Amino acid sequence: MKMVIQRVTSASVTVEGQTVGKIGKGFLILLGVREGDNEETAEKMVDKMYRLRIFEDENGKTNRSLEDVGGELLVVSQFTLYADCRKGNRPSFIKAGDPREAERLYRYVLESCRRRAGKVESGQFGAKMEVQLVNDGPFTIVLDSDELWK
Repeated sequence: MKMVIQRVTSASVTVEGQTVGKIGKGFLILLGVREGDNEETAEKMVDKMYRLRIFEDENGKTNRSLEDVGGELLVVSQFTLYADCRKGNRPSFIKAGDPREAERLYRYVLESCRRRAGKVESGQFGAKMEVQLVNDGPFTIVLDSDELWK
């Protein structure tokens, strides 16, 4: 599982001209699910994301978590995080999870986030989406379950 976490002052996602998710200060999360991911992986990733201390404290140090600042979440599925570009010029997506299982785990991640309090919005799985954001910093972090728990 991969999460691209962008600290934002605002973000939104639109499907067919309709806004389906919109947040203020918090994280825009692009979520990629691969074959072999499961609920345990999802819980570890969500826990790590919530505990990241990447918001500034009163001294200007990145020392506060999403929970500390009452931040909001916008979670958007993005299978293209598992693009393999090693051969040729057309990416392969064979490492991405089966769409049915990926959608199930995407929904699981959303519910896990919602259990932790705060506003949680989402994109629409499998839809063509337009994502807008104001990246705060800019500050972007990539969490990869392969790198976190080996």
